[in-house]
Amino acid sequence: MRVLAAIAVVVVAACSSADQATVSLTNASVDPSYYCPGGASNASYDLHATVRMHNGTSKAVTIAGVNAEMTVASIKGSWLEKVGDSYHADGVKVTLASVPAGQDATLKLTIASACTSGKYGTGVSSSAEYTVTMHLATSAGTYSITSANEHEIIAD
Repeated sequence: MRVLAAIAVVVVAACSSADQATVSLTNASVDPSYYCPGGASNASYDLHATVRMHNGTSKAVTIAGVNAEMTVASIKGSWLEKVGDSYHADGVKVTLASVPAGQDATLKLTIASACTSGKYGTGVSSSAEYTVTMHLATSAGTYSITSANEHEIIAD
């Protein structure tokens, strides 16, 4: 009987100490800058990002949706937004629909953005740097990561 109890304790301890399989995001980066053309008014452009995803689970992880948040970190000149203002972009395009079990993948994201700039040649130039945080809804849960670099929009 003592032998069975000892075996049961060892089995329970082994199961409870096993590492939990995880999904993680690392190495996020975005395009460093975009030059907004003179005279642009809410002109759309694509902001590109990459994120490394590790799937340490035993099942493929499906990416259900991605959105991004761009927050003004600093400004130079007469920028229309102020530090702390945020822009939310839904429907971010992602290159992969899923990451296989036990695999790593680099996700390439396309974030819809826009800019406004005064008439070219007016001599008034301004810029803003944005932190970019990407939020991924997956079959394994929701994950967020902020890009290691900021994205700068430069307007002439």
